[in-house]
Amino acid sequence: MNKTTQTVESAAAGGVFHIEDVYPLIDGGRFPVKRIVGERVEVWADIYRDGHDVVNAALLWRRERDQDWRREPMSHHDNDRWSGSFVPDAPGRHVYAIEAWTDEFQTWRRGFELKRKAGVDLTLDAIEGAGMLTKAQTGENAATAIILRQCEDYLQTGDAASLLTAELKDAMADSQLRPDLTRSQLFPFVADRPRARAGAWYEMVPRSQGRTPGQHGTFSDCIARLPDIAAMGFDVVYLTPIHPIGHANRKGRNNAVSAEEGDPGSPYAIGAAEGGHDAVHPQLGTLEDFRELVAACKLLDIEVALDFAVQCSPDHPWLKQHPQWFRRRPDGSMRYAENPPKKYEDIVNPDFSSEDAGALWNALRDVVLFWVEQGVNIFRVDNPHTKPLRFWEWLIHEIQLRHPDVIFLAEAFTRPKLMKGLAKLGFTQSYTYFTWRTQKRELEQYLNELTAYPEHDFYRPNFFVNTPDILPFHLQSGEAWMFKSRLALAATLSANYGIYNGFELLEHEPIPGREEYLDSEKYEIKVRDWDKPGNIKACISALNRIRRENASLQQTSQLRFVPVEDGNVIGFVKQSVDQANAVAVAIALSPEVREFWLPLGDVEIGTAGERRRVAAVENLFTGERSPLEWGGIRLRIDPLHDPALLFRCLA
Repeated sequence: MNKTTQTVESAAAGGVFHIEDVYPLIDGGRFPVKRIVGERVEVWADIYRDGHDVVNAALLWRRERDQDWRREPMSHHDNDRWSGSFVPDAPGRHVYAIEAWTDEFQTWRRGFELKRKAGVDLTLDAIEGAGMLTKAQTGENAATAIILRQCEDYLQTGDAASLLTAELKDAMADSQLRPDLTRSQLFPFVADRPRARAGAWYEMVPRSQGRTPGQHGTFSDCIARLPDIAAMGFDVVYLTPIHPIGHANRKGRNNAVSAEEGDPGSPYAIGAAEGGHDAVHPQLGTLEDFRELVAACKLLDIEVALDFAVQCSPDHPWLKQHPQWFRRRPDGSMRYAENPPKKYEDIVNPDFSSEDAGALWNALRDVVLFWVEQGVNIFRVDNPHTKPLRFWEWLIHEIQLRHPDVIFLAEAFTRPKLMKGLAKLGFTQSYTYFTWRTQKRELEQYLNELTAYPEHDFYRPNFFVNTPDILPFHLQSGEAWMFKSRLALAATLSANYGIYNGFELLEHEPIPGREEYLDSEKYEIKVRDWDKPGNIKACISALNRIRRENASLQQTSQLRFVPVEDGNVIGFVKQSVDQANAVAVAIALSPEVREFWLPLGDVEIGTAGERRRVAAVENLFTGERSPLEWGGIRLRIDPLHDPALLFRCLA
């Protein structure tokens, strides 16, 4: 069992009890641990005191805003290591704590038994035990009745056997005084809804969902696309910004500094005369049209995720209404956004260091609350690492106290510790470096890092294979096997993954020498044939179906790589939280036909007490079953046909 080295010592009772090495815990309780509603939370701790008295302990938890605690007993293992568990039944911010106390009656009872075996006179000891009964607190009616009855029996008969019954021991465990009761500090955790743990995301640009070349798409066009997206098995439709776009310094095609007539501009240049972050682009439709899109998604069991980009065009209403929220250069001109050498002349960033920053924070919070009122419970946050960390911690806490179902995805391709810091302070999910991990060794190392302690307690990865900003070099050849391989890696290694529209059509034309799309739809409207020959929609549909049918693929942490000797084939096994479902996966990382041995002999499946070794596997694409021989199975992959093999493990 992994555990922290954080020591938690209460000052209560003069520090009689030490409660140490608490798990799970992030940075000594500074940040909340992440868990899922309905799944058991295990807690471990070292609990000890001086002497040989009998110790007892309990695990307490409650929602952060509640007052009443719920309790579960903790069990002693060995070497003063204790454990307990509970199941959160509602999403939201929670806290847990550990209590320890001396079980005085059980200490007396144990001593009495030892003395009796040694032939010691027990007259006074029996009187001491009976005296404890008279001091018991009023508890449950049944326990009180037992204590009174056994005390009366002893007083009438003088037989100490009345003090040694099992039912009296249990009654006193809940009713006796606890003068040295010690409680640890409170430790935070978040219980998220299941969508936080697993989901397949489809990112699309709303204005490009129409059918007529050069014509701006609408929310109605987006609704028309939903059956196709649902058929591919996606759970989340993520929309790039849907707000009015500024005209000042508008970018042209391929990020040209000057726009031509009719260029729609970047949707990330948010704000115009029609409104800002709480408005919709008039060519997309009305706010009511957007609500119809949300409702149409709900009918297909799909959620809408919105892009939350904390940036403004020079035309955003806030620049006139709140000029103090923005920074100007020495000559009085507005300071536009830049990431040297990149320049974003069509964007200005709010100044979080302004004297009126508090009002800015509240305004941004109100933007999120506005869209929650429209039915949106998922937000992908653009470049959160460029804004103050304390702001995000405050904002996410504020939103989730009101709406515990809300999920925040951090789009931060930056330094590893900063990415992890964002996850610690509250982001539900996080972008990752998966997009650039291509070799077997680096994939295994990266996944071992993400699924190890402590990362697995706070960092939920979301593997995007591509984005509007990133066309990785390995996709630029347009080879179908590579697209399928990357799709299978993302969809099976991580419980959360996503594609950007056009991936299913193998779009791959880059700006020469760069990991960016040529003729990017960030700067123009595109119209596509979504059934274009050569598409891989059937492959996407099959993978998403398999993910939904196998609980092991709906979580990330229970992952183990298996030793496949071929350096161009990666093999691993994933198991569900309850260990009842296991899926073995082999994926080719090069286009050549591969033959290899997949060892599975030490894999066990089944719930506790009923675990058995895997005896056979079922191909999840074809349904064919094959027995294991000599603890494994010999396989052949033809990547040009299908670079991924997925098997359900059978006992």
